Amino acid sequence: MSKLYFRYGAMNSGKSTHLMQVAHNYEERGMRVILLKPEIDAKGGTKLVSRLGVVREVDLVVREDDNIIDLAKRNIEENGKLDCILVDEVQFLKRHHVDELFELAVTQNIPTICYGLRTDFKMDGFEGSERLLLVAHSVEEMKTICKCGNKALLNGRKINGKFVFEGEQVAIDDNDEIEYESLCGECYFKFKNTK
Repeated sequence: MSKLYFRYGAMNSGKSTHLMQVAHNYEERGMRVILLKPEIDAKGGTKLVSRLGVVREVDLVVREDDNIIDLAKRNIEENGKLDCILVDEVQFLKRHHVDELFELAVTQNIPTICYGLRTDFKMDGFEGSERLLLVAHSVEEMKTICKCGNKALLNGRKINGKFVFEGEQVAIDDNDEIEYESLCGECYFKFKNTK
């Protein structure tokens, strides 16, 4: 039986880069992988884009009402045996998507490795991440550091250069410059309490 893996980390912990390295390792050995990402993740369009500049086309963009089991089975019928499923920005998937990934890993014997954030900029969980924390066979933290040098656990949202701690979980705004920064707990509360 294959497993469902959840590899999470704050912003800048190298999740997308690591995913593309795993894909390369499988393919270098003559194995076939598919890369998935949620439709809501508009960054890069149909591509995965690492902060290191590595770019790769995804195989499937998952919509909210998609059934990942059906998508994977169709892909197998069209392209042959599948050796691994890799998912980027998994936090944006729905609970049913995570359950479908779990079922694929177990019943179809396909290792499934998911990468994403555990919490948002308000320290709230994402639906996909919360479900993975409950059902994944393996949960691994990918570490990064805050600009103060401490281990970063959290994600800060900046709008036009200023930290914000209220708002929608997913920010889609064409008028403002929205960016994220990995923060340790101490810096997170320092910025939150001095706004």
